[in-house]
Formats: sequence, structure tokens, C-alpha cells
Amino acid sequence: MEEQRLTGIGMTSARTRERLVQRLEDQGIRDRRVLDRISTVPRHLFVDEALASRAYEDTALPIGFGQTISQPYIVARMTEALLAGGPIGRVLEIGTGCGYQTAVLAAFAAELYTIERIEPLLGRARRTLRELKIRNVRFRLEDGSAGWRARAPFDAILLTAAPRVVPAALFEQLAVGGRLVAPVGAEGRQTLVRHTRTETRLERELLGPVSFVPLLSGLQR
Repeated sequence: MEEQRLTGIGMTSARTRERLVQRLEDQGIRDRRVLDRISTVPRHLFVDEALASRAYEDTALPIGFGQTISQPYIVARMTEALLAGGPIGRVLEIGTGCGYQTAVLAAFAAELYTIERIEPLLGRARRTLRELKIRNVRFRLEDGSAGWRARAPFDAILLTAAPRVVPAALFEQLAVGGRLVAPVGAEGRQTLVRHTRTETRLERELLGPVSFVPLLSGLQR
């Protein structure tokens, strides 16, 4: 019964996941490692049971508290953008949410540190990743705009909510050669941006329009 819960049946089966992967390929996702990871992570475990039949649609879905599980294309695109510059060892994720992006990213990181400001979401993500036996993730209940200075520097930083401007503290925690990928801008006018730190400056690359919930401050228990 437990194996069936993980592998899925019907609208959550491996065949349904493969159809999703094909759609992502058709939309331009090229990194085979990312596509393979999308096909193996059981997205239906990260949404309410009532929405499980829609888990492998290429769409965002509500997870409560005014938050969403990101569209699979966006998860794949952001992960691909982080991996494009080479291997990532220590990674920081701002905005754990339900943990789906965390689960995808964990396959490529030696150490993954993830911060969430909404306590019930963090608890749920922790339980789901434990069920999936993902053990290289460390969780923190905190306002993500300050990063996780004690664990810096990071080879990669990923934001799953959109600041109007990326907080300076996050750039300070990015290693030389590291990449920071974030949706940036006001609601309705956001752009996915990749910043790469060199020895002397930050290089900025625009990756296209996106739509994310805003990056908020303060804790919600």
C-alpha cells in the first residue's frame, strides 16, 4: 500500500508523469538530469489529496496559506538555470513551501538548506521529504530575506517567491562562481533572473517573464 502511494496509480501513475516530462521537453527543458528528476519525484504527495488527480498537470496548485506549489515547468526551468554553470555543492532555498522544489533540487546538491516563514508548511514539507528518504536537507523557520549566514557561502541560491529587489544579504552569501536564481519585480511584472558572482562583480541574465507570490517578511505560525 505504501509503495502504491509513492508510485501512484491512474492520474498519478508513472505514465502520467512521463506525459508531463514530454510537455516540459516540448517547452524547451533540455537538461536530461532535471527531466529525469521531475519524472521520479511524486508531486501528488505535495498537494492535498483532493488535488492529487491534477498533480501532473503543468500548472500551479494551491497548498494553503495563500501559497502555491509551482508549475512543473517553472521548477524545471529554475533548476536547469542553477545547474547550467556547473555542479552545486551547498545550496540555499528561500521559500520551502510544500517542499516540491526542495525535493527536485536535493538530487543535485551535496547540502541543501531551506527556509520557510510559514510554520505549518515547513512541518508538512519536512514530513514529506522524510517519507521520501531525502536526507541532505536542513530546514529553518525564518524570514528568508536574511538568508542563512552561518551556513554561507553557497554555490547556488534559489528564491521561490518574488522580491521587488533581491536582498543584499543573499548576494553577500553567494560564493564566487555561484548562481542566484530568483523571480524579481512587482506582482504582474516579474522576471526570472540569474545572477552569477565573479571575482569582481555580479553578472545578470534575464530568463523570461514569470508569476510568483511575493516574498514577504515575518513569521506565520
